[in-house]
Amino acid sequence: METKEPKMKRIIYKNVDGSVSVIVPSADVLKQHTVTQVAAKDVPAGLAYKIVDSEDIPNDRTFRNAWEIEESELTDGVGNTSNKWE
Repeated sequence: METKEPKMKRIIYKNVDGSVSVIVPSADVLKQHTVTQVAAKDVPAGLAYKIVDSEDIPNDRTFRNAWEIEESELTDGVGNTSNKWE
C-alpha cells in the first residue's frame, strides 16, 4: 500500500514594489507552529498573504521575477508588526 506524502504549504505575499515572495516553512518549524503562525510572524507587517499548496507554485524559476498575484487573492491574513512567536 502506497502512502501519500502530506501536501506541503507555502505562504505567498505581494511586496510593496509589486514583486511576489514565497515563504517555505521548514518541517522543524511546522512541528511546533502552524503555517498560519509562521505567516503572521514572517510576512512583513501590514502585507496580506495567502497559504497555498506547494504544487500551486511553479517549479520553473526561470520567470520568477515575472510572477504576479492580485491583492484580492491574498485572503488568509496580514503580517504582524512583531516577528516573534506569539
